Amino acid sequence: MPFSAGKYDVIVIGAGHAGIEAALAAARLGCKTLCLTVSMEAVALMPCNPAIGGPGKSHLVREVDALGGQMAISADRTCIQIRMLNTGKGPAVRALRCQSDKKLYQAEMLKILQHQKNLHLKQALVEEIIFKGCRVEGVMTQTGAIYWAPVVILASGTYLGGRVIIGDVNYSSGPSGFFPANKLPQQLKAHGIKMVRFKTGTPARVDKNTVDFSAMIEQKGDDEELYFSFMSENLKRPNVSCWLTYTNEKTHKIIRDNLHRSPLFSGVIKGVGPRYCPSIEDKVVRFADKESHQVFLEPEGLGTTEMYVQGMSTSLPEDVQLEMLRSIKGLERVEIVRPGYAIEYDCLVPTQLYPTLEHKEIEGFFSAGQVNGTSGYEEAAAQGIVAGINGARKVLGEEPVTFMRSEAYIGVLIDDLVTKGTNEPYRILTSRAEYRLLLRQDNADLRLTEKGRKIGLVSDERYEKFLKRKKMIEEELERLRNYRVKPSNKKVQELLIRKGSAPIKNSITFAELLKRPELDYRDIEELLPDERAVPKDVLEQVWIELKYEGYIKKQLVQVEKFKKMEDRKIPENISYKEIKGLRTEAVQKLEEIKPKTLGQASRISGVSPADISVIMIYLEQKRRSDKKGVPNGGKEA
Repeated sequence: MPFSAGKYDVIVIGAGHAGIEAALAAARLGCKTLCLTVSMEAVALMPCNPAIGGPGKSHLVREVDALGGQMAISADRTCIQIRMLNTGKGPAVRALRCQSDKKLYQAEMLKILQHQKNLHLKQALVEEIIFKGCRVEGVMTQTGAIYWAPVVILASGTYLGGRVIIGDVNYSSGPSGFFPANKLPQQLKAHGIKMVRFKTGTPARVDKNTVDFSAMIEQKGDDEELYFSFMSENLKRPNVSCWLTYTNEKTHKIIRDNLHRSPLFSGVIKGVGPRYCPSIEDKVVRFADKESHQVFLEPEGLGTTEMYVQGMSTSLPEDVQLEMLRSIKGLERVEIVRPGYAIEYDCLVPTQLYPTLEHKEIEGFFSAGQVNGTSGYEEAAAQGIVAGINGARKVLGEEPVTFMRSEAYIGVLIDDLVTKGTNEPYRILTSRAEYRLLLRQDNADLRLTEKGRKIGLVSDERYEKFLKRKKMIEEELERLRNYRVKPSNKKVQELLIRKGSAPIKNSITFAELLKRPELDYRDIEELLPDERAVPKDVLEQVWIELKYEGYIKKQLVQVEKFKKMEDRKIPENISYKEIKGLRTEAVQKLEEIKPKTLGQASRISGVSPADISVIMIYLEQKRRSDKKGVPNGGKEA
């Protein structure tokens, strides 16, 4: 029999990466918050790779951190390897990525949740969200417990109608063997909420004791101190290696010979999978000309022998998985601990949501994470903190908070979802951001900490540290813009020669000098006119500000031009296939949707800012060509 189990301000369904940030944000803003998880062992679960960060994703993690979120701090505390990616490229696309100890990460997050004031964490399977007309009133669990609240945040990940598929075997399940939620999606559909079926997958986990690492290439982490959180410092952490190997023609033949047993190609899998993280069988078919694919072996933690086989996501039968793994160099005698699998699940069509992540038709009903059609822990956390903030502010009678595309990757992510929608699991990419030179991971605190402070999530300690860093950056910029170096400075001239840069002939400022491409922030210390101690992160920020000052100004001008072009009409008879420079994915989406304006085209999922620039150039060239062909001296009749 149903029974009343308590009243709350905010109820969060799910304690994955979205649910955690949502629950913590609501509780920290003063709301009595209930977080319900299908299992205490599922809190902060990493059902896919045991890693956080990467291009675009690290930007989200640092933005969540700057707003007062938790993911970055917990990642730093449980990291077993960390690397800075894309160091050979510009700072806009550089990205931190860490290997996490997945069990320690879970334990760390569980501790945070259980000790958070105003937050109540309970194990329960939610089977129904209680609606009254066009608003939410609470939830009912499998045991009949009814919890009441004016705000409910759905952060159920891949659990809604979850079905695990391994070859010709499939069964109802959430990730990693946890219970699925089968009744809840049916109830949501009956209430008129639009849902779609997506699919994701994961590779096998193997026993490291059966791996020949001598046949692989070692991938070490960086030795220097690197952190996701702007609050982290002086943490003693291990540096555990990952390992690189490759598939080969034998591997590919095994896969091709068994495609008839693949549920991906036999039609067993109905859900749409992620384009940017295809299964190995999909890669072998789509890229038939490639002789090999990278395979990374990543440790799952310090206290386990399990290793994650990155690049080998699959839903092939277990015997085929073992055969193809053993065809790879270094894995000839490998043993599978857990087979790879695909999982299908229901998720909401995100265009039903406001940018606050509240449902347009149901007051008080928010959703965040993979249930909104995204992939990735980082995308989930970013949505979670936004849903938690706005859920709490709704209860408190305060104005909602949204993020513009020009101020945060969080804004890019949510705008893409609610404006463009997605017909496949969405993944953040640096190429999705028109303003990526402004939205770097290194300046996330400078962009968002003030906003987090106004919201109420940034602590006094964090804010004081932010103000100190901001002041140091401003002072150092001022000093370098004012201090001049003369040709007589032998120390500077010797450094320039050593770096292959032309010696200076006239007096210039240090700011002008540091704009030279041969110099970077590591050279600043050698050039400084005094012994003033400046932290490395401050020096790096100063160098970026100076080095890319011109590019940033140019991008701001381009942004203004782009905004003016948003309402420009696109001819109905345009053929996108004939426009050179458009990516295949963009051509497919544009031909399907046939947008009427550039603004509409820019909001289509899968059409990048670069694609829009290509179309703009094409339209301008066409306009000039048509104008030349107009009679009456170029004047239109």
